[in-house]
Amino acid sequence: MGYMSITLAGLSMTVGLFFATLAAAMIYVLTPGPGFLALFALTAREGRRTATLFVTGHLVGDVLWGTLALAGLIGVSQLGPLLFEALGIFCGLYLVWLGGRAILAREASGASVIGGGRPLVAGALFGVTNPKAYPVAVAMFTVLVGHYAGLLSWTMAPWIMGTAIIGYVLADIILIAIAGLPAVRRFFLTHGLIVTRIVGVTFVLFGAKSISDAVQSYRARA
Repeated sequence: MGYMSITLAGLSMTVGLFFATLAAAMIYVLTPGPGFLALFALTAREGRRTATLFVTGHLVGDVLWGTLALAGLIGVSQLGPLLFEALGIFCGLYLVWLGGRAILAREASGASVIGGGRPLVAGALFGVTNPKAYPVAVAMFTVLVGHYAGLLSWTMAPWIMGTAIIGYVLADIILIAIAGLPAVRRFFLTHGLIVTRIVGVTFVLFGAKSISDAVQSYRARA
């Protein structure tokens, strides 16, 4: 009887960890940010097929940052701050460049919409260089998965990351479904140039913040 109780308790914890990981991954993707806006603008101009390519590429970054966040929870020491500072500057410059192109766009054409040219590559680059990715991933996994810290181990890691990937994909499907609705697309098409420039300004602000944070972090250590 006692053994059965322990087994049921362990199963309950494992199921809880599964749903906690699933929720953390979905909330991470559904949290509004530059990629969120870019996806809606891109879907309005190019349709769901192009948007699907964009989020497929973006999944590379989701998996990367989710893996690093999970590794931190399991117990791997944080990577050196210099690496993240350099990445922050690179992310910032990349976003400022993309944002500048969008702000200076003369029409809301597919070329001016971020990711409209090569959506798969753009999605992958944006996912990897997204400045919100690591801190948000750490926050989501810590809040929702940290409760099950006793179950986290390198043996469980592949299963947990696999669950997170399922969550990423489910959230992407939800976003594409909403972004592709006729009413949503009409709104973005009707106000296409304004939306494109607003997205551009958002990218520049995020980029500037990323650069500023990286520089301040370096100065604090110097």
